[in-house]
Amino acid sequence: MNTKMNSLYTITEWITRFAYVNILWIGFSLLGLVLFGISPATVAMFSVIRKWIMGDSDIPVFQTFWLTYKQDFLRSNGIGFVIALIAVIIYVDLNYIKINPSFQIPIYLLIFTVIMTSLYLFPVYVHYNVPFLQLFKNAFFIMMVNPMANIMMLIGFVAAFVVMRFLPALFIFFGGSISAGIIMASCYLAFNKIEKKRKEAQAL
Repeated sequence: MNTKMNSLYTITEWITRFAYVNILWIGFSLLGLVLFGISPATVAMFSVIRKWIMGDSDIPVFQTFWLTYKQDFLRSNGIGFVIALIAVIIYVDLNYIKINPSFQIPIYLLIFTVIMTSLYLFPVYVHYNVPFLQLFKNAFFIMMVNPMANIMMLIGFVAAFVVMRFLPALFIFFGGSISAGIIMASCYLAFNKIEKKRKEAQAL
């Protein structure tokens, strides 16, 4: 009985944590008028979730979120600008497909690659301390050499989409944090795999 109660308590605690982080993400995005707030809020959310995944579940969530938001406000907005530019390029490409259907396959492949690379940007940003341009190179490289992480990410997205489609209210409380959790968990496995290979190479 105690084991069941402990399990129920743990599940409830994690549900509350993810809902809280999602509310912080929405609130701090609005604090920056969305346009300038969503990227630093996303970086802060990924920072918190990364610490949870690494086993540091007792961190002060608000303080960690707020400190990261402030420290990375300008740099994270640089990432947001690049992602916005990518979104514009994808929009132009999709309209180009309508004009020239013969280019569908290569353009769709390019769009898929760009989107998957973009999903790695925030996890790479919070996990590695690299220069701005190197961030994009690392995200692309890690995405390319870790197909299993990509598959896990896509499966997680599909599962979350199916659940939230039937329970739309969940999107308000968990849309951002659950998506970030799926991405960060998948990327963290890829990071560990790369680190393991690096240590094995150094040992030779």
